[in-house]
Amino acid sequence: MTQQGVRWSADQVLALAPDVASRKAGSKLGTAGPWSEAGSSDEGTVWGLCKGSGSKPYQTVVDLADASGPAYKCSCPSRKFPCKHALGLLLLWAGGENAVATVPAAGTPQWAEQWLAGRRKRASEKTEKAAEPAGGAADPQAALHRAERRAERITAGATELEQRLADLLRGGLATAEQAGYGLWEETAARMVDAQAPGLAARVRELGAIPSSGPGWPVRLLEECALLHLLDQGWLHRERLPQDLAATVRSRVGLPGSAEGPPVRDRWLVLAQYDTADAKLTTRRIWLHGTGCGRTVLLLSYGAAGRAPEPALPVGLCLEAEVTPYPGAGQLRAALGEQFAPPAPTRTRPPGVTTAQAVARYGEALRDDPWLESVPVTLGEVVPVPAGDSWQLADAGSDHALPLTPLARSRPGLWRLVALSGGAPVTVFGECGHRGFTPLTAWPQGDGEAVTLC
Repeated sequence: MTQQGVRWSADQVLALAPDVASRKAGSKLGTAGPWSEAGSSDEGTVWGLCKGSGSKPYQTVVDLADASGPAYKCSCPSRKFPCKHALGLLLLWAGGENAVATVPAAGTPQWAEQWLAGRRKRASEKTEKAAEPAGGAADPQAALHRAERRAERITAGATELEQRLADLLRGGLATAEQAGYGLWEETAARMVDAQAPGLAARVRELGAIPSSGPGWPVRLLEECALLHLLDQGWLHRERLPQDLAATVRSRVGLPGSAEGPPVRDRWLVLAQYDTADAKLTTRRIWLHGTGCGRTVLLLSYGAAGRAPEPALPVGLCLEAEVTPYPGAGQLRAALGEQFAPPAPTRTRPPGVTTAQAVARYGEALRDDPWLESVPVTLGEVVPVPAGDSWQLADAGSDHALPLTPLARSRPGLWRLVALSGGAPVTVFGECGHRGFTPLTAWPQGDGEAVTLC
């Protein structure tokens, strides 16, 4: 990216922040005041000294040339990656040559060069180790035996869950409200014991529906039907087509692996956002192949309190291979070999109308009935109020898509409204049965992408 003289935008830098607090703290350090000896090399390294509370300034260096995403080193005691000093340095660098000048690689300070040399050595050793033949293959018979035992436990759990659902419907949905969340938590625990985390997660969702407001019996019945369908899919998986059977295994919670063939393309980063619970942080990154036209999802996980990797800010483009996971209609893929560092781009994905977006979701449900949403780029839409809610309306048409409750509660809604100003914009997001959740938007013309999540 720096080899081409193109620097990131402030939004792309702040997208790397592990949390809101880091974003605010990094923004305060994005001015020249606390920095000295800041510089960048044409090889993609940015460094600087940041004045802190101690007598010695913090040494901060960022490697932007790593194909897997930025890497950071700072002498501060923070356990966050990137820390506020790394964010501030990158914001300063994003301001242009007047803020952080580009110098020859030979001008890199020794403390930064030592860290870079160590990184390159470890990367080389890792590559060599990966190329070595495996020391010993796992026992295939033992692996098969473990898989069969787990399948038996899941079958027992699915059979028990079917009985629970039958008891609920026999007694009437009102009993779900009377029983409270405890019944569902107990059932979810049984699914965990059966090694079916996918079933456990859906059961926990059932437990929250009776307290979700007016109309909950309809929503509970719908979710029970989908859970029953998943149970039956597992219990009769041998009768299903291969791709649909793979989808059922994934939805139940069996781990899978990417199975080629890999697709090499220039992949545009459409969106990146994290969701977290008490134990795990999940990162979702949507990529669009500018050549193949495919949209794929990268999933990564981090322990609670730590941001997952990789970090790919919106608006970057990377030349890489991605390998899809098996399953009918599955969009998940694994990021493989990367051939160049991510670089900013003005490329946008092609857009569709709101009616076409709904039709696309309907078609996807044929392959995966449990699909919550599909990735869609809406072209030429305007955010407009609809009563106490909002919707995205096609420019020059009376067709519109309502926004999901999640989207209406995010600050990104007002960024979208301000970006539009009543004019059409291009919006990427997730379209499902609850409506549309906007994640990224582009103004008219060739303006940069704006993140909304």
